[in-house]
Amino acid sequence: MEIFFTLLIKLIPLYLILLVGYLGGKYLHIQKESIATLLIDIIVPVIVFTGAVKTEVNISTISLPILFFVVCLIVSLITYALGGFFWKDATRNILSFIAGSGNTGYFGLPVAIALFGNTIIGIVAAAILGTNLYATSIGFYIAAKGHHTVKESISKILKLPILYAFILGIVVNIAGIKLGNIYFDTANSFNGAYIVLGMMLVGLGLSDSKTYKIDFRFIGISFIAKFLLWPLVVIAILFLDEVTFKIYNPHLYKIILLMTIVPLAANVVSYATVLKSHPEKVAMAVLLSTLFALLYIPLVAFFFFK
Repeated sequence: MEIFFTLLIKLIPLYLILLVGYLGGKYLHIQKESIATLLIDIIVPVIVFTGAVKTEVNISTISLPILFFVVCLIVSLITYALGGFFWKDATRNILSFIAGSGNTGYFGLPVAIALFGNTIIGIVAAAILGTNLYATSIGFYIAAKGHHTVKESISKILKLPILYAFILGIVVNIAGIKLGNIYFDTANSFNGAYIVLGMMLVGLGLSDSKTYKIDFRFIGISFIAKFLLWPLVVIAILFLDEVTFKIYNPHLYKIILLMTIVPLAANVVSYATVLKSHPEKVAMAVLLSTLFALLYIPLVAFFFFK
C-alpha cells in the first residue's frame, strides 16, 4: 500500500491549489482568461518544446500525439452513440465532447512526475498535444453540433502554439543542437508555474458556475467513459501493439495508461459556457471526476504501477 499512500499524499497539495483557485475566483473575482492565455500561449509551449528536445526521438515518441487523438475520438464517438439512447438534443453532443477529453496537462503532468520522475515530461507533452488537438478540432466541432466547418476546425489546429513547439523541439533534437544548462535550468522553472497556475485555473473554471446541477445519468455516463472506457480502449490498443508492431515498451505502457485515468478536462467548462450547452452539468461532472481521481488514481497505481 506504500505507493497508494505516497501518491495520495502527493495529490493532496494539487487539490489545495485547486481550492485556492476556486476561492480566488469566487471571492476575489480573479479572471481566468489572462491565466489561460499565459498557459496556452507561453508556458505550455515551453514545456512541450523542452520535453521534445530532451526525449529520445523514435516512432513511439512521434506517434503518441496521434495515439491520444485517436483514443479521444474513439471514446467521443462511442459516447455520442450511447448518448443517443437517452437524449435527442445538444446534451449528447456536449457529453460526447467531455467524454473524449482528459486533464493530461494540469493534472496528468504533476501526477506522472510524482510517479516516474522528470524524465517523462516529453512523453506527457506528446499526450497533452494529442488531447489538445482533439479538444480544439473535432471535439469542439461535435460539441457545437456541426456549426463549425472542417476548414474552421483545421484552422484552430494550425493556430495551436504547442503544435509548433513540439515540431520545433523534435527538429532541434534531431539536429543535435545543444541548448545548454542555462536554458534547461530556466525551462525547468516553467514546470512549477504550469502545475500551480494550471490547477488554480481548474478552480477558477469551476468557480464560474453559478449553480451546480446533478444529473446522475449525465455524470454516470461521463464517468463510465472517462474511467472505464478510456482505459479499456487504450489497453486494447496496447495489447495489439504488444503482439504486433511493439512500438511502445512496457515502461511507456504505464505512462500511457496513467494518462487515460486522469479526470475530465477542466477547460470543457469554458467551452460549454461559450456554447451555452448545459455548463452547470459539465461543471458538476468535472468537479466530481476531479474529486474521484484523488482515490482512483492511487488505487490504479497500487495495482498496476508497482
